[in-house]
Amino acid sequence: MARVVVDVMLKPEILDPQGQAVQRALPRLGFDGISDVRQGKRFELEVDGPVDDAALARIRDLAESFLANTVIEDFTVKVEADDAVAGAAK
Repeated sequence: MARVVVDVMLKPEILDPQGQAVQRALPRLGFDGISDVRQGKRFELEVDGPVDDAALARIRDLAESFLANTVIEDFTVKVEADDAVAGAAK
């Protein structure tokens, strides 16, 4: 079983009030030197079977039509190692 991650972020030209709120709070919490914060969403999809070009195309369609509002958001799709491989790398 493979994991595919879809990260969704507001487009750079879109105002990000949540990110701005976090960025303004950081100095009060002792975290200086952070000039910008953008807030986003992460979806982890467990895929049965191989993650081939056809599966990735379906996931991109899913992200474009359901997970992201492509008018104001961009998304990326990437395949992560399964838990057995990821656990061995730790």
